[in-house]
Amino acid sequence: MKRAKALGDYLVVALSTDEFNWDSKQKKAYFSFEKRKKLLEAIRYVDLVIPEQAWDQKEKDIKLYQIDTFVMGDDWKGKFDYLRDDTDAEVIYLPRTPEISTTKIKKDLNVK
Repeated sequence: MKRAKALGDYLVVALSTDEFNWDSKQKKAYFSFEKRKKLLEAIRYVDLVIPEQAWDQKEKDIKLYQIDTFVMGDDWKGKFDYLRDDTDAEVIYLPRTPEISTTKIKKDLNVK
């Protein structure tokens, strides 16, 4: 979040809802959407948390919130390049923080 915030003056974080996680990814989050939202809101770099309910919502959100720079983890590299043309937003893929892995946390907790 710190690296994303450094790229602009206001950081909007789109957080997948529980329904979106399950319906599109067949994944269940360890914490509920509301709990995850509160955790994100507690991070000093985050200015606003919005619910993400569909893959195609990104373009609408960029326009609605007048976002100039769209930031995503580099494991998604290339996936959202179309937003450059469709919204005029700069698209940046940041390297993931190596010591932070939800996959590892779930494995350590023995969660599927």
